[in-house]
Amino acid sequence: MDFNSHADAIVRVAVGLVNELTAGERRGRPFAPSRDLAAAATEGLRTGYPDHREVTEEEADELAEIAARLRVVFDAVTAGDVDTAAVRVNGLLEETRARPLLQRHDGEPWHLHFHGSGGTVAGDWAASCATGLAIVLGSEFHDRLGVCTAPHCDRVYVDVSRNGTRRFCGTACQNRVKTAAFRARGKGP
Repeated sequence: MDFNSHADAIVRVAVGLVNELTAGERRGRPFAPSRDLAAAATEGLRTGYPDHREVTEEEADELAEIAARLRVVFDAVTAGDVDTAAVRVNGLLEETRARPLLQRHDGEPWHLHFHGSGGTVAGDWAASCATGLAIVLGSEFHDRLGVCTAPHCDRVYVDVSRNGTRRFCGTACQNRVKTAAFRARGKGP
């Protein structure tokens, strides 16, 4: 399932920022963002853009605030409240004044970028992530955004599979659930 190559990367960034910069649970354990917030924010950005430069501490603080706001969107969709998700995304779009701009770089063909009017890294990423999520929410694929259903894990994901049946943030949680089910049937150690 591809929305378009740039939107896919942007939605992956939204997932990466939420998963790296918001507290909760991950793979059955409590999760807190790294003390090195700049490294965590950089890791989140590299989820969609592997060559993204390292961010500064100030940028990381701002990105953490954006990640908390993006998390609400995933939580709302998972709860079946697409209206709240849309209102939150619209708020970010309006606040950042996301605007489309065709760009060409790194040997790629022309493609659409969305930047904010504030000129900050966090503002541009907020505008881009809000636009990417708006593309998903404004399509029949809004249910492709989710929160992991494994016990004690609240990391988010975007389901880009063909059949749209993803329920876990990754294979580690999927395997953990399968192992628990196997043991519950008395077939495991």
